[in-house]
Amino acid sequence: MRNDPDRTRLDPYPAADPPTVQHPAASRTPAPPPVSAPRAAGPYEDEVVEEGVSNPDYRRIRAVNIVCTIINVITALFAIVLAVHIVLVLGSANMANGFASFVESWAANIRLGLNGLFTPDSVQLATLLNEGLAAILWLAIGALLTYLIRRFALPGPRRVQRYRRVVR
Repeated sequence: MRNDPDRTRLDPYPAADPPTVQHPAASRTPAPPPVSAPRAAGPYEDEVVEEGVSNPDYRRIRAVNIVCTIINVITALFAIVLAVHIVLVLGSANMANGFASFVESWAANIRLGLNGLFTPDSVQLATLLNEGLAAILWLAIGALLTYLIRRFALPGPRRVQRYRRVVR
């Protein structure tokens, strides 16, 4: 009878050469990747490979994305200021307060000239309609500007090269 290499059991029928067990830390070289077997279903005529080509316009794309992000942030900030002013007016806030007066002065400068467009009897309803429309217009202006900038400043769609792989 021969002993196992790990000495946990006795093997009554030992193999001709017992397998050598090597500790994984003993070998620092990584194992080679497995080789794939060839396809058994015939030639590779239906295989399409896509390769991406590195884009030489990445700086322009990055600059355009930064400009569009800045435009979106500014127009969204204007819409938020108008929305906060609407909430302050609807809630009958004290406009002598520092925060309320700051928001009111800032909202007065970004109304897009829509201050007297709707003239209902209630001041709250007039503020809701006029400044609500201005906030929506700010969001639309931001979306339109970013669409136009991306449309005309960015290069066309990325071209994907397709080819057939020939295996002989």
